[in-house]
Amino acid sequence: MRTGFGLIGLLLALALVAVLVKKQMGATRVAVPPAVQGLPAPAEGAASTVRAQSQQVKQQMDALMQQPRTLPED
Repeated sequence: MRTGFGLIGLLLALALVAVLVKKQMGATRVAVPPAVQGLPAPAEGAASTVRAQSQQVKQQMDALMQQPRTLPED
């Protein structure tokens, strides 16, 4: 009886590890460019790399931070 519970516990632990490994491996897939998937490529003005996108977002945030705030009239 004790051996049976030990075997069931071992199989459950193995199944849990297998599910977690499968989930982790699915998260590390390489992204395929849209043109390869049959989707249209990004527009000319669109940033194509993560670095270019982050720089574009930083520039937009800097521009927004430079705008003066409107103060309510009390």
